[in-house]
Amino acid sequence: MDTHNKGYIGASLPRANARRLLTGHGQYVDDLRLPRMLHAAVLRSPHAHARIARLDATAALKAAGVARVLTGGDIARLCKPYVGVLKHIKGMQSAPQLPLAVEVARWQGEPVAMVVAQTRALAEDALQLIEVDYEVLPAVTDIETALHAATPLIHPQLGSNLCVERFVDTGEVDAVFAKADKIVEATFTTSRHAPTTLEPRTILADFNEGDAQLTVWHSTQVPYMMQWIIAHHFGLAENNVRVIAPDVGGAFGMKIHVYGDEMAAIAASLLTARPVKFAADRLESFVSDFQARGHRVKVRCALSNVGDILAFDMDDVYGIGPYSGYPRGGANEGIHVSNLTGAPYRQRVYRGRARAVFQNKGMYGQYRAVGHPVVCAITEGMVDFAADALGMDPAQFRRRNYVADNAYPYTTPSGVTFERLSQHESLDRLLALMDYQALRAEQAALRAQGVYRGIGLASFIENSMSSSATYGQGGASIASQDACTIRLMPTGGITVATSLTEFGQGAHAVAAQVAASTVGVAVENVRVIMGDTETTPYGGGNWGSRGTGIGGEAVYQTGKALKANILNFVARLTESEASLLDVRGGDVVDAASGALKMSLETVARTAYFRTELVPRDYQPELTVTRSFAQKHYSGIFTNGIHASYVQVDVDTGFVKVLKHWVIDDAGTVVNPLLADEQIRGGVVQGIGAALYEQCIYSDEGQLLNGTLAEYLVPMAGEMPEIIVGHTHTPTQVSELGARGAGEAGVAGAPGAIMNAINDALKPFKARVTDQPFTPERILHALGKVPP
Repeated sequence: MDTHNKGYIGASLPRANARRLLTGHGQYVDDLRLPRMLHAAVLRSPHAHARIARLDATAALKAAGVARVLTGGDIARLCKPYVGVLKHIKGMQSAPQLPLAVEVARWQGEPVAMVVAQTRALAEDALQLIEVDYEVLPAVTDIETALHAATPLIHPQLGSNLCVERFVDTGEVDAVFAKADKIVEATFTTSRHAPTTLEPRTILADFNEGDAQLTVWHSTQVPYMMQWIIAHHFGLAENNVRVIAPDVGGAFGMKIHVYGDEMAAIAASLLTARPVKFAADRLESFVSDFQARGHRVKVRCALSNVGDILAFDMDDVYGIGPYSGYPRGGANEGIHVSNLTGAPYRQRVYRGRARAVFQNKGMYGQYRAVGHPVVCAITEGMVDFAADALGMDPAQFRRRNYVADNAYPYTTPSGVTFERLSQHESLDRLLALMDYQALRAEQAALRAQGVYRGIGLASFIENSMSSSATYGQGGASIASQDACTIRLMPTGGITVATSLTEFGQGAHAVAAQVAASTVGVAVENVRVIMGDTETTPYGGGNWGSRGTGIGGEAVYQTGKALKANILNFVARLTESEASLLDVRGGDVVDAASGALKMSLETVARTAYFRTELVPRDYQPELTVTRSFAQKHYSGIFTNGIHASYVQVDVDTGFVKVLKHWVIDDAGTVVNPLLADEQIRGGVVQGIGAALYEQCIYSDEGQLLNGTLAEYLVPMAGEMPEIIVGHTHTPTQVSELGARGAGEAGVAGAPGAIMNAINDALKPFKARVTDQPFTPERILHALGKVPP
């Protein structure tokens, strides 16, 4: 990165949009009120698997205020089915899906019918009048038996309940294990998680018959993806579909999927030619939002007596619901688990299998850090077990087995290439930050007093800045590039239109700081526009820790180009050389002396209003667009390490996280304040995974804890002090040098907490590997309660 362009890059500034949101001036989809607007309510299947024998909506149609009742057959005539399969993933399969169930409902909560009425209350009242006769079918709910020959098929036409299998084998695995000095093995499970964003899913569709224009206000991370999907599946011209993502109250990856109830709301607007709003309430969110995690992983690790990891052998199975989620598919968690097991370490022998199976549970898809918390927990759990088996300190065991600093670019046994990592530096920074040796001494002293504390480490690797290898190569219309347009305004400020989206993670601030730095204006004079397919350039939006790395680079290149155009223009006006000029603080100045040449306001007013002063052979271009796509690697991997310090009450099984540390390497950090808070937020989600969160299903596929009274999430009282530090290894694929940071906190926290709990339980020779680590599970590991 050009140091002259640094400016606000690296400055811990408060979010520019924070005051507006905190004072209640945000505008979310549910705040919008349009003339003649209708409200939608959804009838959902009460059964996990059932044939719809009869559906009669006659009485509902006659109810007060009802404008329309939609069933699966109604929408099937309007909307093309969708299939969540990526063509470049060998053997992946799924059945076609429609917005509302047709003939068979395949999970509790699947939309069966939709009522649109004058108010939400009237729509919900009319739902009660719809008569449905269900023929209950056997539900497939156990991932361990989903592939057994005796298990019913959810989609008989597929011939199997297997969605996809990913297999990696370097060879020689069995031979290495046969000769190993020691072998450690364990089975790890992670529970299913519900995303629980502050703002539930919400959509408002408005079809204007007069010009065949469909405008959709949508709480989404990906406006352009949704624009293509809506146009394609409803047979509309893409340029007649406008998608607007206003303020979005959290997403965590949950808002990058296609949901049947949202597609049905669009269909309702097309059929009624009126605005239709649907907002999922919290109860239906639990059975309709895409869930994640839910893995059972068996792992073995071969070791030498001197402390070397020789091989990993891993088998993962997880259930994805009855369909592979559209358009991104249900394979990505397993792909990351199979690709990254053992990846922070230098062993070259590996065998890994990951299978995604269909089951009659809620839909499943990408959720913050997609598979990384799973693979980090299993790898780092095994590393701690290995260190214990060899009698080595877990920190030094990691150091011995890390990939060497001079080995990059490094290709793992699974074929994934890391551009450059900073694992040794990160470990050194962490141990100094937490005063590791002093903490070990404190732990020992307290243990002698009957107080059981544990220290857990977890190195993580995080994929970010994905290339088209992730989705585009599989046929999904999901952009891997982002774009930016910057316009110099007549008053000397700039307007930045970016394909990035903002949902609480700070993309707005990043765009403003990068643009202000590269152009040379005060950040207060930057206006950022995002989340609108009609006013921003085309791009992928925000997901997968790509915003700053890809979208930020597009802003960086656009700002550089606009600045160059400004300097060339002023050089022509003043008969000087552009190389002798600079833009600083909103003025064009002499680069050497800083003497004022012309304010940006004068530059703009001359170009726009006083064209007689512009040479006839020169046309100033003060609006610039640039795009950026990362094409060097499948993704740019970041790295870091967590440490957690916990206390376990061995009489009650309760765990208290006392302190947590994170070292993260996100390359160039545009706003350290926002980066640190992103990491802290991720750590809190990781605490939820480790200690509290689990979707509990009955054998019949019924979600048993679908309220926030029963589905536990960490609150303020459960949050420890979280200390964040950084190493900085800028990526070389961009000038900005930024890499992802948004998923670093959640990726490593569960593994670190698990290792800390097991460290605390060492005197009792007890271990836990099933998340969440509830008091009951800890007491069971201690032999104090039955399983």
